Amino acid sequence: MSDQIKHECGIAIVRLLKPLRYYRDKYDDLLYGFQKLFLLMEKQHNRGQDGAGIGCVKLNTPPGESFMERERDNGRNPIANVVKKVMKDYQKKLNTQIFPEFPETYKKHFPFGGEVLMGHLRYGTSGGYDKSVCQPYFRRSPWPTRNLMLAGNFNMTNVEDLNAKLIARGAHPIFNTDTQTVLEEIGYHLDEEHQRLYHELRDGGTPSDQIAAIISERMDLVSILKQAAEDWDGGYTLAGLIGNGDCFVTRDALGIRPAYYFANDEVVAFASERVALMTIFDQHEGDVKEIAPGSAVVVKGSGELIVGQVREPAPQRASCSFERIYFSRGNDPVIYKERKALGGALSDQIIDAIDDDFAHSVFSFIPNTAETAYYGLMDELRVRRRQQVKNAILDAQAKGPLSDALIDELIMGNWPRGEKIAHKDIKIRTFISQESNRVTLASHVYDITYGQIESGVDNLVCIDDSIVRGTTLKRSILRILARTEPKQIIIASTAPQIRYPDCYGIDMSELGKFIAFQATIELLNETGAADLIREVYRDCLAQAELPAAEMVNHVKRLYEHFETECISNKVAELVTPKNGDWNGEVKVIFQSIENLHQSCPENTGDWYFTGNYPTPGGYAVLNRAFINFYEDREGRSY
Repeated sequence: MSDQIKHECGIAIVRLLKPLRYYRDKYDDLLYGFQKLFLLMEKQHNRGQDGAGIGCVKLNTPPGESFMERERDNGRNPIANVVKKVMKDYQKKLNTQIFPEFPETYKKHFPFGGEVLMGHLRYGTSGGYDKSVCQPYFRRSPWPTRNLMLAGNFNMTNVEDLNAKLIARGAHPIFNTDTQTVLEEIGYHLDEEHQRLYHELRDGGTPSDQIAAIISERMDLVSILKQAAEDWDGGYTLAGLIGNGDCFVTRDALGIRPAYYFANDEVVAFASERVALMTIFDQHEGDVKEIAPGSAVVVKGSGELIVGQVREPAPQRASCSFERIYFSRGNDPVIYKERKALGGALSDQIIDAIDDDFAHSVFSFIPNTAETAYYGLMDELRVRRRQQVKNAILDAQAKGPLSDALIDELIMGNWPRGEKIAHKDIKIRTFISQESNRVTLASHVYDITYGQIESGVDNLVCIDDSIVRGTTLKRSILRILARTEPKQIIIASTAPQIRYPDCYGIDMSELGKFIAFQATIELLNETGAADLIREVYRDCLAQAELPAAEMVNHVKRLYEHFETECISNKVAELVTPKNGDWNGEVKVIFQSIENLHQSCPENTGDWYFTGNYPTPGGYAVLNRAFINFYEDREGRSY
């Protein structure tokens, strides 16, 4: 993705099922669980670089000793920073020989020497960027079953309503982030269940020294989550640790945010990405299970694994298609296949754009994350060319014997040619405040391979994952590619036009910043249809106070005024640099919605492309986003 956007946090849980001594004896490693957590986080570092946090629960801790720990960091390289802090303490105690021999001593003296470990990677979309908003969040109590540590990959669209519900109960919530809101909602029902069980046991004559253990055993997290999630509107994967050793991961009913787990007799582990679990625990694809939409997977303090239904799953799931296009790591076997398919699906449009002239076209990709789609495109172009050659040979044979010269012409000429034109050399940190200087620095992020393009003759086709704002394309990438002096530059996006804001995890909420929206507004003004913009604004205002479930997508009418290709052409015009020595043509090609769904059949969530939001809250966010645009107000719309 040439435009940098914030998105998609990551979660990880490692639940050890054996005594700590087992891992020392089998793997010669007291830090087995902690190291696995660290590796799971590192393998998902693509999911969050604004902060990281870890949490731990120790089972069967004697009264008076700490049983839950947390560490967070929001600096550069936050995963490494968190681990360094923890390991510094570990190494210090190891060097003083406080606990080199026995797991029991290790567990007592090492804060993260527990059996239940959680990690979180943060991309900030709300609440600022200081350490206090890094997850996991922690709700403390001297009763283990009332302690809750929570982390997630999510956004709720109706936080105001959820906070109002808390206030109506008499709570005094801190309006920080939706994480705090969700933490308090789950915590409320956790407290209620604890109190119910406590009074039931006490009034039934259970000895007081047995009550805590029985509460821990009977605590039904699936039921608690079901009550807490009743009014949630959003996309979420939530992970939690309870002080008694119970842990859970739950997922929204539409399956918007991803979640996976695997279990054997040694460990249960959860992650946002399947391939992380496959790699770190040496598992096959079939061993790692997806958490079903609307369900929760719970591991009790006893080690019992429970799968239960929290929300009724939606008739049609709406898993985020951006996970497949860009966000998730591409070494997952299914995602790799889908990204190749996305590249191949662009072949018809690209062949048309170059007028079937493979001989004078060079194919490449930018940025590096588009490389897999590039391979898919090249595979498909070669298939098309082989078919052309086959047909030409058959036609020539029908007219007489084939000569060497004719065979060379048919087979050797006009083949798709791929080159690595742009190399990402180093990420130059654009800390300089002046905008002009940041643009200058960004233009040196990539090095160009010179001498591969025939000046003024060859087409340069570059695959991109998606085009969001078009800013980087205009200010940096097209200027870089123009140094090779091609006849025309064709940017082909594996994603369709991004037309609508996201509110379920991706930080794309300012409608006026999307290049496809900008192009549409320009076209409406140019064609004398600006009245439609004002009309849509009035209609959005008219429904602004309605319940979200009664809102409709008025913004869609703006796009319906033009063919997709017309908007693409205007996008190309808007991103073409206006100064410089190169005078070639820029074309921009976008994936079709149909090809997107054919390439990624299981991840059908496409609201940012189509405006078809899977929950009512999405329409409320869109409505606010358009009002903000029209009134020239910046800021997130949820």
